[in-house]
Amino acid sequence: MEVSILWILNLINMSHYDTNLDKNKANFVPLTPLSFLQRAKDIYPNYEALIYEDRKYTWSEVYKRCIKFASALEKIGISKGDTVSFLAFNTPEIFEAHYSVPMTGGVLNTINIRLDAKTIAYILEHSDAKVLVVDRQLHVEVKKALSTINKKIIIIDINDKYADQSKLEKIGDLEYEEFLNTGDENYQWKFPEDEWQAISLSYTSGTTGNPKGVVYHHRGSYLMSTGSAAAWNMPNRLNFLTIVPMFHCNGWCYPWTVPMLNGKTICLRNIDIKKIFELIDKHNVTHFGGAPIVLNMITGAPETDRKKLKQKVYVLTAGAPPPSIIFKKMKSLGFEVMHVYGLTETYGHVTQCAWNEAWNEFEEEKQNEIKARQGVRYPNTEGVTIMDPETMKEVARDGKTIGEIMIRGNVVMKGYFKDKDATDKAMKGGWFHTGDLAVMHPDGYVKIQDRSKDIIISGGENISSIEIENTLAKHPSVSIAAVVAKPDEKWGEVPCAFIESVKDKPITEKELIDFCKETLAKFKVPKKIEFCELPKTSTGKIQKFELRKKAKELN
Repeated sequence: MEVSILWILNLINMSHYDTNLDKNKANFVPLTPLSFLQRAKDIYPNYEALIYEDRKYTWSEVYKRCIKFASALEKIGISKGDTVSFLAFNTPEIFEAHYSVPMTGGVLNTINIRLDAKTIAYILEHSDAKVLVVDRQLHVEVKKALSTINKKIIIIDINDKYADQSKLEKIGDLEYEEFLNTGDENYQWKFPEDEWQAISLSYTSGTTGNPKGVVYHHRGSYLMSTGSAAAWNMPNRLNFLTIVPMFHCNGWCYPWTVPMLNGKTICLRNIDIKKIFELIDKHNVTHFGGAPIVLNMITGAPETDRKKLKQKVYVLTAGAPPPSIIFKKMKSLGFEVMHVYGLTETYGHVTQCAWNEAWNEFEEEKQNEIKARQGVRYPNTEGVTIMDPETMKEVARDGKTIGEIMIRGNVVMKGYFKDKDATDKAMKGGWFHTGDLAVMHPDGYVKIQDRSKDIIISGGENISSIEIENTLAKHPSVSIAAVVAKPDEKWGEVPCAFIESVKDKPITEKELIDFCKETLAKFKVPKKIEFCELPKTSTGKIQKFELRKKAKELN
């Protein structure tokens, strides 16, 4: 009886806008970035879309390759909810995967090529990967990883003639082009049934041991792509150079954004500054993204490696804020740099240091200081604020009061794969908790002060200090280990370890570094080790802020 009364009351209160205006196939289609490729193929079928060395594909050809690969995947059993992993450099294969895999309903898992065998093995098992597409140059770590896995994974090789031929070795039974050609070019792929459906799976650096799997959905990927275009004022038919690895937050989602704008994607396999200048010159590159280390390498390149720019080139940089001098040097070379901020959990960047014309009157040093701020929220990011994580109250906008960056919107992940507790904790109070500590300036611009997650950003790679500490602690001569970021001219930041050694068990810096090399990826190994008594609070907690001060003073 109560239900009936409530139903009647609700009916009475309904507006005409709520009746006989239902969703249907004509007026509601799930948002997906897959539609961007389809549109580009329909409008510009014969325009160049994807370039890698001597390989050039039109939109029609890219589309055909994607649907053939999707068809081939379906023939071997890949369907909705199945994970397909890629371990690849920035080559056409991983670009195509951003379309071919989700065309089957499957989920694309791009893996960092710099990871060690143990972590690769964990990701392949945790993700329930059914297929691994891998560049043959990565055979050493991949074979080690596969030897520890107790499940069957179909391995497909990428045999790239521009790889280091001295390091190549066959891994799988199938080769990418051969496998692709088993597919049907008339394959009828379908839009996702629901825009909330998973499109990709990316893994974090793992702050407390194993990395976490971050799940993106079609809706978020679509909105991040459109938001990026608006935030960066990206024009139609731009020329985009892929310096950001496509395994990093799906290349900051630009494999989806650029086709939406009918832009041309130029693939760069390895970071080579001379090559970057050559590609910018040859293909009239207009846009690229890169970690601060890439900017350092560009500005520090010898004159013989540079080419004078024909036009202004727009650059996005994210990670540890580059020194103000870098902005100045990049500008002098003809590059316009915008600083952004984001996380794996937010599809890449969600804030930008949007420029205010009033700042043009400031001295250059002041301008560059402003540019180093993380900025204001992106389009399609509904909320970015600084809160006290305990009270969930916004902090004062005084540029001094520290709080945690909180984010809300459709470009926040679905959650952590197979980890409800971590998901619930991260989304507590209706906001995503970034773990990054920052202040809010009176003008609403965010500036990061510290990282509560103890993450070190080195050359664009996220490194967990806890992972390194756990490794160091396994050595019998180490009593306590604490790892912090040490400023580095080339890499932005590098790991620096402070050690309290066990009495009567002497150990050298080199011996400890060699010990770390046995289990850690090269970029995670401490570049400096200092032996000392660690500063602690009265309760025994290590005062890392003191160690960060010391690290800055070390050579």
